[in-house]
Amino acid sequence: MLVRDAMSTVVLTIGPAHTLRQAAALMAARRVGAAVVLDHDTSGLGILTERDILVSIGAGQNPDLETAGAHTTTDVVFAAPGWTLEDAADAMSHGGFRHLIVLDGHGPVGIVSVRDIIRCWAPVRREAVTMA
Repeated sequence: MLVRDAMSTVVLTIGPAHTLRQAAALMAARRVGAAVVLDHDTSGLGILTERDILVSIGAGQNPDLETAGAHTTTDVVFAAPGWTLEDAADAMSHGGFRHLIVLDGHGPVGIVSVRDIIRCWAPVRREAVTMA
């Protein structure tokens, strides 16, 4: 199974000036655990995750003053739609993260998460156990 089969094509894209509270509200409304942060000034692309927001709040920072840009991971590992789910899981495991932005030649086309991979693998695993 490939990343394109598992990824969510609903990509929440925010700007670096969004506050963490705004980002959290948008993520909650769309029921996603990460947002792509697109900085038009630098043509930069990064990711802001639930964990990034929790770390900031846990450190006592004000989510109404802290910006997404200040907490965005910009050293991002990207996936391609044609990667296998094993490739994606391996990249996540080695990098210690739970989301990968999926890029094609034109930009972000999706996000694949650990949850997406588990959702795809669980039925296959159940079928294998049933057949054994």
